[in-house]
Amino acid sequence: MFQILHKKELNPTVTQMEILAPLVAKKAKPGQFIILRVNEEGERIPLTVAGTNAEEGTVKIIFQIVGATTALLNAKNEGEFIQDFVGPLGVATHTDGIKKVCIVGGGVGCAIAMPVAQEFHRLGAEVTSIIGFRSKDLLILEDEFRACSDRLFVMTDDGSYGRHGNVTVPLKEMLESGETFDMIITIGPLIMMKFVTLAAKPFGVPVTVSMNPIMIDGTGGRQARHQICLRGRPRLQRLRGRL
Repeated sequence: MFQILHKKELNPTVTQMEILAPLVAKKAKPGQFIILRVNEEGERIPLTVAGTNAEEGTVKIIFQIVGATTALLNAKNEGEFIQDFVGPLGVATHTDGIKKVCIVGGGVGCAIAMPVAQEFHRLGAEVTSIIGFRSKDLLILEDEFRACSDRLFVMTDDGSYGRHGNVTVPLKEMLESGETFDMIITIGPLIMMKFVTLAAKPFGVPVTVSMNPIMIDGTGGRQARHQICLRGRPRLQRLRGRL
């Protein structure tokens, strides 16, 4: 059994929890995930590790309430327990040799993008972050991104906060002005990641997209890497397990 130490509502449909899981906290790296069960009869669901504190033995998870299991998890309160918390699983985000990175997060995908941005910041890379939401009331993790980013662009589809528009607007502005990155990492809705990839393709900047559906059976890595190069066609690299 694993205890819930802290619980916080980030917006009406997204919740953050800190779980006491010392062995997971000791080994987990940005980009990896865990699989949990709320109770003995519950289904196994994968959630990306949103942060760890190895000294305190805690693992942070952020989830959107979208079905019966996440609703059941959200009904748990601080001090209560969940049945299983297994990990870390999957492949950690590649960081070697990357000195300048652009992190693009959309909606609840920002919960996955945030620890990646924090890790690059910790390693001394120059971090530009772009986070996008439908509206201000769905905004999450702005302060956390601001703390680990050299530049932060906050976008809303309806213009209710930050800049009006989608995440490709500032990305295109930077690329068209001649700026480049060692890597663009984008995490969010599939349609958003598609257009981020298309925006970067003419400039030959490699893009890593997060393919979260392959997490579901616990045998695959968290993300598949879709690398867009100046020469050659887009390539989907199978990292581990099944697609």
